[in-house]
Amino acid sequence: MILVYIFFIKKSPEQPALISTFSGEAEPSADTSSQSSSITKDFLTLLLNVKNIKLDNTIFSDVAFSNLRDSSIVLIPDGTEGRPNPFAPFGSDVIVLPINTPTSPVTP
Repeated sequence: MILVYIFFIKKSPEQPALISTFSGEAEPSADTSSQSSSITKDFLTLLLNVKNIKLDNTIFSDVAFSNLRDSSIVLIPDGTEGRPNPFAPFGSDVIVLPINTPTSPVTP
């Protein structure tokens, strides 16, 4: 009974509109322009801080770094990967191999 109420009778909450409306102002207000300039100033400050970052490359000359070895594993497929076309109906993707038959007739 509770599930019937939740799914069929209870009204869902109103969702806010995804479309914003034009307020009628021809020019942006002073508040939005000052906010925009503040965001621009913060972004430029951050950008200049990133420009001043210096990376220390002494880690590459460290003994621990030079002793690192590549331990990757090469995967070799074993030939049983699956069907040539996994979306084809069963039986339609059968591969027929030619049978080597002798050209001369075999006599018993």
